[in-house]
Amino acid sequence: MTPPTTTSSEPQLVSSLVVSSLLSSKTQLIFGIPGAKIDAVFNALLDHPQIRLIITRHEQNAAFMAAAYGRLTGRPGVCIATSGPGASNLTTGLATATTEGDPIVAIIGDVPRNMANKRTHQSMRALDVLAPVVKKTIQVHVEDEVPEALLSAFRAANSYPKGAVVVSLPQDIASLKTKVSSFSPEAFTAPLLGPGNSDAVKQVASMIQNAKLPVLLLGLRSAAPRNVSRIQAFLNEFPMPVVETFQAAGAVCKQQVHLFYGRIGLFRNQPGDKLLAKSDLILSIGYDPTEYDAQNWNPKGKLNVVHIDYQSCDYDFHYQPIAELIGSVAENFNALIARVEKVSTLESNDSTLKDLHAEFDAWKSTASHTSEKSRTLVQPLHFISQLQSLIPAPPDDDSNDGSFVPTTVITDVGTVYIYMMRHFFAYVPRSFLSSNGQQTLGVGLPWAISASLIQSPPCTRRVISLSGDGGFMFSSMELVTAVQQKCKITHFIWNDSAYNMVQFQEEMKYGRNSGVELGGIDFVKFAESFGAKGLIMENEDDVERILKEVVGEDVEGVVVVDVKIDYSRVKELAGHVIDQEYS
Repeated sequence: MTPPTTTSSEPQLVSSLVVSSLLSSKTQLIFGIPGAKIDAVFNALLDHPQIRLIITRHEQNAAFMAAAYGRLTGRPGVCIATSGPGASNLTTGLATATTEGDPIVAIIGDVPRNMANKRTHQSMRALDVLAPVVKKTIQVHVEDEVPEALLSAFRAANSYPKGAVVVSLPQDIASLKTKVSSFSPEAFTAPLLGPGNSDAVKQVASMIQNAKLPVLLLGLRSAAPRNVSRIQAFLNEFPMPVVETFQAAGAVCKQQVHLFYGRIGLFRNQPGDKLLAKSDLILSIGYDPTEYDAQNWNPKGKLNVVHIDYQSCDYDFHYQPIAELIGSVAENFNALIARVEKVSTLESNDSTLKDLHAEFDAWKSTASHTSEKSRTLVQPLHFISQLQSLIPAPPDDDSNDGSFVPTTVITDVGTVYIYMMRHFFAYVPRSFLSSNGQQTLGVGLPWAISASLIQSPPCTRRVISLSGDGGFMFSSMELVTAVQQKCKITHFIWNDSAYNMVQFQEEMKYGRNSGVELGGIDFVKFAESFGAKGLIMENEDDVERILKEVVGEDVEGVVVVDVKIDYSRVKELAGHVIDQEYS
């Protein structure tokens, strides 16, 4: 067996060693911006075209793109930045990734070691700035520790809970030589976890069998494809109702849609919230409290919850599991499939489930209706209904031979995100993305770029992304990145000339709003100035026609659509919190 690392007879530059370590990690894309303190690594990348370097217009967006790479592939995305503001600009992207379980390795430059304690150009204690928002920070002190530093970073980023890790490389070390080699690819492979304690498996299986209305609550860590396949196998054997958090979108397949009661998050007023309140056993799978705090869906802390995850729970007044099943989620479901013999039938809860399913589907009947204002604007539910009809879905039966590839749909944060996460359906995990833990504005377009670039071959299938007009401007400079990389992206801007998600909540609290007015941008001309195609969707009559024009796979390049959206009924999103019957 070949040892994981060896000593080379020929010394090599540390900057080259960084790149060879990235090759061992199977890194395919790197997102970032060069600078004097990190340019040695950029220079080394020129000799390794198998790693594609994507130059962004802002380091924050480089971190966003790396996070999307991590979420979509399950392997750490890599971003790179220089010292000082280059490093600090990564902060929001790294914080979002760590909160939301997306693995990232960020490599940042630093001033030479002999200047580390001086005031000098671009000096900043960057690791002190970034440490609170990442899983781990690693300072390289000597040239020979570079392979260990990078290996440690990748292993930490990819272990649960996944998140961001930062490696700081001083400028002088990058230009030194060393005889140390990179670790082999095997060292970067995460160790496999097994099922939980057998007594715990037996206990949980017994609880499932004895429950009258067991419900699966699928959280962000349930959405890994291997976990989803075992959860779906369990549901095939033992059908029971399912709800998703926003970040678990797509975990319920088309063949099991009759078990699905919607997504929960933000406001406790959805059919899924009512279902959880009526359940006598909630199987919480890969759930993270940052998605939807337990005090919202379990306000009195009295629901019977079983915690199934890679790690023990954050135990508090509102989340007190009666059992915990810790280990590989997939292996624990394999163990439950073998142990459970029967579950309560859906028919035994027919009245409750039928009413909740009818409520979940009720919006579809109003999707084609327009308010008085909508005669000159676009109604959100109508837009979603029409978009859904144009997104290819998997086969209706089990005949899928693996050739079906889902369209990736991404929603930025804002009112658009509430509408989409409640009403847009996805049948494949990680085909419908949102920022749910930090609710970070501006992720939509950068995530879409990353989703386009990771395709094989790159940029061959259309990616759909949406944002509000406020969120779009947080990262709109990356339109040129999308155009220059030849991405196939259609980006819809739900435009009401305001920060509407803030506006309607302020008005519900105070009866007025403050600091939310926007406007002043011609998004069609803006898009065209970057080399993208710009269109405007002004009213209901435009919806079907323009969607058909810009969603199909035969559409080339980057398209931006300015959607004049009707938010006249937006307060309904937060209204009607479920009453005492469900508390």
